[in-house]
Amino acid sequence: MTVGVAPARRTASAVGEIVLGVIVAVVVATVGLYAFSLVQWPAFNSSNVTRALTTLGQVVAAALFATSTYLYRIRKWPWIARLAAWVGLSGFVTVTLGMPLAATKLYLFGISVDQEFRTEYLTRLTDSASLRDMTYTDIPPFYPAGWFWLGGRVGNVLGMDGWEVFKPYAIGLLAVTSVVAFVLWKALIRSDWAVAVSAVTTALVVAYASPEAYSAVIVLLFAPALLLAWGALHRKAAGGWGAAAGTGLFLGVAATFYTLYLGLAAFTVVLMALFAAVLSYRERKTWNVLVPIAIKVAAIAAISGVIAATVWLPYLIDFLRGAPSTSGTALHYLPEAGATLPFPMFEFSMSGALCLIGTVWLAVRFSSSRRAQALGVGVVSIYLWTLLSMAATAAGTTLLSFRLEAVLIVLLGSAGVFGFLEGSHAIYQAINEPPKFRIAAVAVAIIGAMAFAQNIPQVLQSEITVAYSDTDGDGNRADMRPPSAVSYYREVDDALTEQTGRPRDDTVVLTADTSFLSYYPYFGFQGLTSHYANPLAQFDQRAAAIEQWTELETPDQLVDALDTSQWRAPDAFLFRRGADGYTLRLAEDVYPNDPNVRRYTVTFPEALFEDPRFTVTDIGPFALVVRTA
Repeated sequence: MTVGVAPARRTASAVGEIVLGVIVAVVVATVGLYAFSLVQWPAFNSSNVTRALTTLGQVVAAALFATSTYLYRIRKWPWIARLAAWVGLSGFVTVTLGMPLAATKLYLFGISVDQEFRTEYLTRLTDSASLRDMTYTDIPPFYPAGWFWLGGRVGNVLGMDGWEVFKPYAIGLLAVTSVVAFVLWKALIRSDWAVAVSAVTTALVVAYASPEAYSAVIVLLFAPALLLAWGALHRKAAGGWGAAAGTGLFLGVAATFYTLYLGLAAFTVVLMALFAAVLSYRERKTWNVLVPIAIKVAAIAAISGVIAATVWLPYLIDFLRGAPSTSGTALHYLPEAGATLPFPMFEFSMSGALCLIGTVWLAVRFSSSRRAQALGVGVVSIYLWTLLSMAATAAGTTLLSFRLEAVLIVLLGSAGVFGFLEGSHAIYQAINEPPKFRIAAVAVAIIGAMAFAQNIPQVLQSEITVAYSDTDGDGNRADMRPPSAVSYYREVDDALTEQTGRPRDDTVVLTADTSFLSYYPYFGFQGLTSHYANPLAQFDQRAAAIEQWTELETPDQLVDALDTSQWRAPDAFLFRRGADGYTLRLAEDVYPNDPNVRRYTVTFPEALFEDPRFTVTDIGPFALVVRTA
């Protein structure tokens, strides 16, 4: 056979399986979520009905996993085995997240906390396919747009607003990614083991990473990507270019989805390259072995760089041209979890037990198993990153290591699956292969997995509760309680479009109620906090300008200040009414304190807007001020 033909065929086969698996996952997620929406379910936080149905769906998924595993082991009907795995994985994600959220249109955490700016970004890119900053007009985006841009296209196809498409898109893409991860695992390890590790890591990701939907897909792919990278860098023979291309593709996708995980993945690949170089030199005693490793690292960097440029290039061009900017504060956050080393293997839980098994397996098998080496280097890189983050605090910043715990749990969980499979087989042989032992091992695995899976809604209890207590874009709360001031946003939007006569994406609004921008694609004059603000937006200087405007005394002074602003001035102001005037609640970075944000209030005198050039409209608790001239 011609050299390279077999790897090419395997790659083509994997790509074909990914395409078919993605189609199946899309169908399963779409049908499932649509079916859930047809029934008027009770709120999850006030009834156990949807929880019971979630557990039932998980049992069905477990049955599909068992069927797939059995068929792979007896080597019969491989396509039925594949289909059972695809449906089981995508169905598990759909029912575990979709059923608890069936009575709300919002995703985990609703529009609160970080989900506010994520929804704002999705709303922006649903409104237009152009790469634009989530808040500020006329500057390229700083945060990677990949997940949000894809979601925007889904919203356009479905005719849904950004806030409304967030939930089905987040769940659907995670379902799709679970199938992609399975196909990757199956290309790297035996098929029946691929079903087991895919099912377990999917459950772990849903439990610990799903609230941050755009990073969860990267977490799910992290472990098989490390095996790919190790297969590319540590080889005794020539080749491995398909694995190198796959690694570059993963890093590129990470760059377009989540910068922190790109940094961790790139850091891990570099550590792998150094480790591979040491092993190769020890074996062959020549420096020539370093050349192919260096070439592959360069190829991985080039592939990932090209993909990353699709979202990063506009920002980098402006930055390198010297566009005015301020130092970003995105890394200015150090909760308690970032000040200690994470040891999930010592938590008293099912996931803790699995991580402990994984830790033992990594220690025992690191010298003899390529899987253990790949996952082990990944685990070591997380701990090194955490130590570097702690050291960075002395320089006034961090590396946000607390956000890596989900990755750590998934890597240790993957190792735990291998440890359980290999360990149970070793015990089986050591005790003279009793015929009932395999049945017992399978029973323990299934019961343990179901015990963890059915507890996932409890792990996500607070995130689910917020999804029901937040007010959605239709002005409703899914728990049927009185809505918040968000219910007035539609009236605000109607008044704005009527009074400005301009489209939403050509209107700049200054408001402290920044969730308004999560529902409607207006541009904001100031963002939620400096930590999510584009450095090119000059957050601190804008805050100072707003405070200066509050000190003005006449409408003429205000109009002059707006006309001479170095940024595009607000076309409208959305205030809250206060005792002394119109108020805005702003934010400033107070790192290294925890919490790292201080809220403060500024007040605009009403007299500043008592002029024909402004129109003031009272809407609920809001005072909408539109500049008309």
